[in-house]
Amino acid sequence: MSEVIFKSVEFIKKPAAHQQNTLESIEGTVKEIINAVRQNGDVAVRQFSEKFDNAFDVELEVTADEKQEAVNSLDPQTREDTLFAIEQVRKFAQAQLATMLPLEVENLPGVHLGHKIIPIERIGAYVPGGRYPILSAPVMTIVPAKVAGCDEVIACLPPGAHQAMIAGCHLAGADRIFRIGGAQAIAAMAYGTDSVPAVDKIVGPGNAFVNEAKRQVFGQVGIDQLAGPSEIFIVADETADPAMVACDLLAQAEHDIHTRVGLITTSKNLAENTLSQVNIQMQELATADVASKAWSDFGEIVLCPNENAMHAYSDYVAAEHLQIHTREPHETAKKLRNYGSLFIGENASVVYSDKCCGTNHTLPTMRAGRYTGGLWVGSYVKVCTHQWMEQSGIERVAPPAIRQSQTEGMEGHRKAAEYRLRRDPR
Repeated sequence: MSEVIFKSVEFIKKPAAHQQNTLESIEGTVKEIINAVRQNGDVAVRQFSEKFDNAFDVELEVTADEKQEAVNSLDPQTREDTLFAIEQVRKFAQAQLATMLPLEVENLPGVHLGHKIIPIERIGAYVPGGRYPILSAPVMTIVPAKVAGCDEVIACLPPGAHQAMIAGCHLAGADRIFRIGGAQAIAAMAYGTDSVPAVDKIVGPGNAFVNEAKRQVFGQVGIDQLAGPSEIFIVADETADPAMVACDLLAQAEHDIHTRVGLITTSKNLAENTLSQVNIQMQELATADVASKAWSDFGEIVLCPNENAMHAYSDYVAAEHLQIHTREPHETAKKLRNYGSLFIGENASVVYSDKCCGTNHTLPTMRAGRYTGGLWVGSYVKVCTHQWMEQSGIERVAPPAIRQSQTEGMEGHRKAAEYRLRRDPR
C-alpha cells in the first residue's frame, strides 16, 4: 500500500536523509543505569544525577515547604493560566471518565457477566525538563490520574527543572515530587528505592534515554507509550491560508531539532506559497536555530493528485498532531483514521491543545497512531471482567466446556467443569 501511495505523490520539499540510528548505544547505556538503580537504589540515583545533571548534594524529594515556595514564586498571571489549564484538562477527563461505565449482563439464563472500572493504585509521572519549561506537561500527566481516582501519583522531574514545573506538579495534584531525571528516574519508579516508591504504571514523555528506559522496564510496570520527537502534519486544499499553515508548522518545529513537520495538499499553489512563507517567517522567528534545523532535516511538503491520495498519505504518516485546513473540514475528518489527535478546521491550532484547551497533548508518534490513541483518563484505570453463575447457568455452559476439554485432552479442566454439574469428580 505504501509503495502505491508514494508513487502517486510529488514532494515539493523532501525531508533530508535520516541520520544513522544510535539506538544500540542508548540501549546499552540505559541498561547499565537501570541495573545500577535496581542494585544500589538512591546511591546510584544520586551518582547519575551528578554525572548527567551536575546535581550535587540535592535532596531527592521536594519538601512541602519547597512546593509552596515554588507556587508562591509563580508570576500571578502564570499561576492563573496554569490553574486554567488544570481546570480544562480536569473537566474533559471527567467527561471522558463518565463514558466508562461498569457493566452487568445476563448472557444466558443464570450466567452473569460484567466488568468494573478500577483505578490503578500508584502512577509514576515523568515530567521532562527539555529545551523549554513546558508548563502544561505535568498538567497532562497528573490531572487525569487524579480524576481517575488513582491512590497516589509520584512525579519525577530533572534536578535543574524550572521552579514553575515543581509548582505545576503540585497544583496538578502530585502526591510526591522527586528531583530525578532521565533513565534513572524511570528505573527508580519501576523498581523502587529507599526514597522512591515503586509504581504500577509510568506515564509521560521524555528524551531518547527516557523512552528507552520505559521500553526496558515495561512488564515490571505498565507504560503509556513509547513516544519519539513531536510531529505535526496539515491536510489542506486550495482554500487554506499558506501564511497560517507555515506559522503552525514552525510553531511545532521549534520544539526540537528532530521534530517532524509536514503539509499534505492537493494544491500546488498552496504547496509553493507555504514553502515561501516558511522561509519568510523563519527569518523573524526567535527560535529559528531549532526550527530551521527541524525544517531542513524533517520538514516535507507533499503534493497529492486528488483527495483520496491525500487522505491515504495522511493515514500512512499517522501523525501525532493532524490539522485539517480544507473547504469542508468536518467532512474531511470523517475520511481519516490514523492520527494521535485531530484538529478540525483552521481555528483549531495544535498550540491550544498543547497548552490548555483540555485534550491531552501526550500523543502517539512514529506512526503509532495506526494502533493507539494518546494519553487519556482511561490510561489510568483497568477494565476488569467478572462472572458469577446460578445452577441454571451451569447447566448451559458445563456440557460444552466438558466436551471441549475432552477434545483438547485436558483432564483437569474436564473434571473441574463436570464437578459443578454432577457434584462428582470421578
